[in-house]
Amino acid sequence: MDGALTPRGYMRRAVDASIDRMLRSFGAVCIEGPKACGKTWAALSHSGSAFFVSDPANDFSNRRLADASPGYILEGEEPRLIDEWQEIPKIWDAVRFAVDEAGRSGRFLLTGSSTPQYKGVLHSGTGRIGRLRMRPMSLFESGDSTGAVTLDSLFNGTMTPSKAVDLSITDTVNLVVRGGWPNALNHTIDEAVTLNRGYIDSVLRDDLPRIDASGRNQGRFGMVIRALARNEGTLVSNQRLMSDIKELDDGTIAANTLSKYLDILERMYLIEPQTAFGVSLRSSARVGKSPRRRLADPSLAVAAMGYTPEMLIRDLRTFGFLFESMCVRDLRIYADTIGGQVFHYRDDRGTEVDAVVQLPDGRWGAFEIKLGQNQVDEAAENLLDFDRMISSAASKNPPDVLCVVTGMGSDAYRRPDGVYVVPISAMGYRA
Repeated sequence: MDGALTPRGYMRRAVDASIDRMLRSFGAVCIEGPKACGKTWAALSHSGSAFFVSDPANDFSNRRLADASPGYILEGEEPRLIDEWQEIPKIWDAVRFAVDEAGRSGRFLLTGSSTPQYKGVLHSGTGRIGRLRMRPMSLFESGDSTGAVTLDSLFNGTMTPSKAVDLSITDTVNLVVRGGWPNALNHTIDEAVTLNRGYIDSVLRDDLPRIDASGRNQGRFGMVIRALARNEGTLVSNQRLMSDIKELDDGTIAANTLSKYLDILERMYLIEPQTAFGVSLRSSARVGKSPRRRLADPSLAVAAMGYTPEMLIRDLRTFGFLFESMCVRDLRIYADTIGGQVFHYRDDRGTEVDAVVQLPDGRWGAFEIKLGQNQVDEAAENLLDFDRMISSAASKNPPDVLCVVTGMGSDAYRRPDGVYVVPISAMGYRA
């Protein structure tokens, strides 16, 4: 449902339905995600009034007011949006107290692009403040996918053959380079490259000092981001990241310092590890538990490494990792709309699955991500082998869906062997 403050030109997002649902259940809803992913516009579209903590007007008088009297800024037509609440963490307790006092749902919306250390925050907000993770736009949200195939249609067996947006390799590269940032949609690819490089610079120069008051070295933070970018979508260890920093950036960083830097980047929602799927095989195979390292959007890896579309077209191996991350980003967004989660699978026998989508009822599906149509047969056979392995291991919980997600291709269909083939430009969610 649109609120009184819906911005002109707002493009509906996957979280909109979740915001409506959670406002009916909780006294307040907190929308969290990386800077510039669209949290404020999404929240405004459900709000009756708003207070912007970071408004620079009158020498940041809003921030001083919120700090001096956090309860006062909560007054206004509901749902009342408090944007960038984390700038004044005591706002959290003020909201929690106001929700308790009124005893009704749908009072407040909070948005935040980082998680504070919670010093001085007295209460977690459990049962009173619901949380939502928001990410940059999926291809369906940005208008680059038909959305004809949804995850629930795959799991329910109701997917019908459908057309996709027919993308060339150049189109696909450009989508990864541009990323899912709303501000980049109406810019050329060259302009988007400039915007995304500026995003990294802004994070290092402006945002980190506000999040981390210890005065850590911004240059080392840049090295950490570049090391993550070089290893986008892999099972890279902290030791490997340290080695990359030394080898490629001629820098050094201690293990405990690296861990602190990674924690800060997670608190800023700039990295979102893809955790391992905990299927019980009841066999001799040992299932890995390490997460895959992924930045919030593959365009950040492109920006951090200084890649251009031309460079990526000449290096399809590197681009393959970035394309996989874009698909995982989209799968996460689509899975969120039905309460699902996205994992990866790897065991000590070398068996890997790029993405595992698990639904709240326990059903799960295995997804292989391949750039070209020429890789579909091999990917489908890998999925079938994986299915046979799971079944023979007496897990009693085989996958309900086997699907190859592709970058190029004009059709989504089900093969005779039962494996779905779906271009990422055909995937979406039910609004």
